[in-house]
Amino acid sequence: MKRNCRILVSLVLIWTFAVSVYVFSKTKNVEQNTALILNNRQKFPGEPSVKEPGAKPPTVIRQQAVFDEKAYIDKYRLSPNDDAYKSNKFNQRASEKLESNRAVPDVRHSNCRSMDYESMVPSLPKTSVIITFHNEARSALLRTIVSVVNRSPPELLEEIILVDDFSNDPEDAQALAVLDKVVVLRNDKREGLIRSRVKGAATAKAPVLTFLDSHCECNVNWLEPLLQKVHENRKSVVSPIIDVINMDNFNYLGASSNLKGGFEWNLVFKWDQLSEKDKQEKARDPISPIRTPVIAGGLFTIDKSYFNEIGKYDTSMDIWGGENLEISFRVWMCGGELVIIPCSRVGHVFRKQHPYTFPGGSGNVFARNTRRAAEVWLGDHKKYYFGASPAARNVPYGDVNSRLALKERLQCKSFDWYLQEVYPELKLPDQTASFGSFETISGCLDVLGRTSGQPAGIYPCHYQGANQEWQIVQDGKLKHGDVCITALVAEHGSQVMLNSCNKHVPNQLWQFEEASGLLKLKGSNVCLDSSNHDPLTVNICVAGSSGQKWKFSPTS
Repeated sequence: MKRNCRILVSLVLIWTFAVSVYVFSKTKNVEQNTALILNNRQKFPGEPSVKEPGAKPPTVIRQQAVFDEKAYIDKYRLSPNDDAYKSNKFNQRASEKLESNRAVPDVRHSNCRSMDYESMVPSLPKTSVIITFHNEARSALLRTIVSVVNRSPPELLEEIILVDDFSNDPEDAQALAVLDKVVVLRNDKREGLIRSRVKGAATAKAPVLTFLDSHCECNVNWLEPLLQKVHENRKSVVSPIIDVINMDNFNYLGASSNLKGGFEWNLVFKWDQLSEKDKQEKARDPISPIRTPVIAGGLFTIDKSYFNEIGKYDTSMDIWGGENLEISFRVWMCGGELVIIPCSRVGHVFRKQHPYTFPGGSGNVFARNTRRAAEVWLGDHKKYYFGASPAARNVPYGDVNSRLALKERLQCKSFDWYLQEVYPELKLPDQTASFGSFETISGCLDVLGRTSGQPAGIYPCHYQGANQEWQIVQDGKLKHGDVCITALVAEHGSQVMLNSCNKHVPNQLWQFEEASGLLKLKGSNVCLDSSNHDPLTVNICVAGSSGQKWKFSPTS
């Protein structure tokens, strides 16, 4: 009997211990992932409704209910045989294996860790975080939201505005509306990032706006230094250092703090190394703000009234692309500044291609958007944009009169000023270069929509530039964008290709003899010959040969 009692007592103790561990683990999980606690707008089971005006409901003890993360992600969780990259162009399976509140390494400079951010909070303004998305992976979207909530002082986070840009499943966003501080908006048709962000900004309650992409993870104390800079200067548009979340395994990697935003004349964004002068200044104060000519565009913070004052975004731009350069030009040239804050770190999944379609094609959309930016902000320098992007000449870009009027009203400076004061590292192309088309008896020299490593060809002349516009550079290169006409070898019958322009490749240097019409490969006795339309070749130069006689017509 005593033995049975001992066994019973032991079982009770084991059961009590197990229940305690379970309760503790659940409580600990809620404490760690407060972002998943449902908001106060939700009606809990057993909670009575108020039926009569003015009547008070009975007191109900409400327990904290937690969002079912697993059920949310399981709806579209990949099966073992699914292509992990198909839907999002990153490894969705790797993303789904991670908790929404996974820890990320603190990759800030040690000086940042010694800052007393807690004492700053009472003096800083609140922000509304705006996240736009279209068919985002649920795991990535949820992790973005959770990182914002869990790593932001609650006193500074007014709300998270999710703008669903007409995703296939409205529940991608609607299911998240139960989370505290999350507000959901949905477009009734595809609008793109630009108009979606403007829609989110219009509903924002906070005096400061923070724009994030939907596949980010905010690091510790990411928000305070951004808000501090905007609080000091309402005309400062600030960006964090954008760390890398590997698209294949989702490892979080700290990015270099020696980079700033830049671009080429085709208005494609790139990262530039800091100048030697900037590096010297940074050595003296490694966490001081970094002036940047342009921002990457996905992640930045701006005073809401200033955002409205300078014209928000150009809402006649479509979907995505070029809007980051346009707002960057506008901020600098109209009296503001762009800075990167080294003590603010946000991770971002960088993909090699877009997972979604662009109505009209991504190339045309990007060309239209950048053409609008060039027409408004580049002034006489837009000829260099057309030299780098010949196809943009014939892309319809809409009416820019309202944006030009905005530029006039804000009394903005010229692009010459921008190059001198903000981005002196951007060098002007060869100003002796000529733009135009090369015509022969068979048609015009044409890239035929091809890229580097493919042959050049001939196509009937249309005299509209685009794929038939070439740049004759002083050293003899025939350029179209970033590719040059290249003879594989300087021998009779050799094929002619489109290859990336390289100053060390002699077979890209040509001499145009206007009188004879010959396009001669420098240092050889072979000329560009159109007798074979596709591919073109070089053959022994023969004066009077119809296939080797070219006419250059400058672009008007």
